[in-house]
Amino acid sequence: MRFLLETEGFEVCTFRSGSALLGSPVRQGADCLVVDYKMAGIDGLELAARLRDLDVNAPIVMITGYPDANITAKARSAGVRQVLLKPNLEDNLVECVRNAINSGALGHENRAISTSVKPRK
Repeated sequence: MRFLLETEGFEVCTFRSGSALLGSPVRQGADCLVVDYKMAGIDGLELAARLRDLDVNAPIVMITGYPDANITAKARSAGVRQVLLKPNLEDNLVECVRNAINSGALGHENRAISTSVKPRK
C-alpha cells in the first residue's frame, strides 16, 4: 500500500499501530489518513473516533477485509469518509485518497472563508 501511494506521488508515513499514530504529531498535519479496521490494540473505528475527539480534521479512509453492511454505517458515525475492501485496494485506493485530499482541501478553504467574512453593518 505504501509503495502504491508513493509511486503515485504521495508522501506516506506509516505507523505500527493506531496508538502510535495517536501519539504522533504527524496526525495533525496529515492531508488524509488511511487506517485498517483490524489492528493490534484499537481497531480502525475506535481510532477514527479518537482522532475526531482530538480535532483531527483530515479525511479518514478505512480499509477492511471483513465486508459487513454494518461496518460502513459504524465507520461513517466514527468520522470515516470511505470504506474500501482489501481485495480491490489497488483499483480504488489511489483515487479514493486523491478525492479525499481534494475534498478536504475544499473544506478547509470554505472554513477559512467563512471565518474571515464578516457581515456588513
